[in-house]
Amino acid sequence: MAILEMHDITCAYGESAIVSQLSLEANPGEVLGLIGPNGVGKSTLLRTMARLMRPTHGKVLLADGDLWNTPPREVARKLAFAPQANGEHWPATVEQIVALGRAPHRGWFLPMTDQDNVAAERALDMVGLRHLRTRVATELSGGEQQRVVLGRVLAQEPTVLLLDEPTSHLDLKYQTDILGLARRLAHRDNLTVVVSLHDLNMAAIYADRLALLSKGHLVALGTPSEVLTSEILSEVYGVPIIVMQHPLWGTPLVMPDVDLTEAGSSDE
Repeated sequence: MAILEMHDITCAYGESAIVSQLSLEANPGEVLGLIGPNGVGKSTLLRTMARLMRPTHGKVLLADGDLWNTPPREVARKLAFAPQANGEHWPATVEQIVALGRAPHRGWFLPMTDQDNVAAERALDMVGLRHLRTRVATELSGGEQQRVVLGRVLAQEPTVLLLDEPTSHLDLKYQTDILGLARRLAHRDNLTVVVSLHDLNMAAIYADRLALLSKGHLVALGTPSEVLTSEILSEVYGVPIIVMQHPLWGTPLVMPDVDLTEAGSSDE
């Protein structure tokens, strides 16, 4: 049964619609990947799910209740949103920022309880930041800051986890660590995980279902094998794309169909 549902959603900035008449649901125990070219509405859709942007039309339901009729603190106890890291400008330590994830449970000004401390410590371990806990976030690299953001939302202990490009700025090790963690949280702890990704091969490996967006519309929804086909991807991305089978996992393996002899030639 879906815990997060979007029914006929339209989202706009001014007169410009970014997402149009889109319906989608996310289920406990699964990773739902949002994919598509730049500017198709993936981040807008996530912000709408997170109650940060009100749709101009349609409804968002969280646990069968209208998201916008639910008190914000109650939403924050169930749902957490990790935006793309833009660089920290607030000179707080890593552990102070991660501890902010406990605010929906304890309030902003009450001291941390033992339960809060355990949750924050667990979140630091999950994102591999225990050794940087006393560092000021403004001194960290972009990839480390991305993990701080993720640590904060994990400290919330949500049932729905929304991740906007969580692997941006990360090297291959931390990409696999973070996406592997997201998949374990879904499959082991029954969380609902919705994640936007640009890397189609990572999406194929770690997502249970994929929602492919194009020009603000949902054009394909299903398993990675159902969505990541040469025909569909070539049409949406506007370049010829080859899809093969991963030799180990059997998942789709996506690559552009380019002529390297022409791409690499130069007459001087």
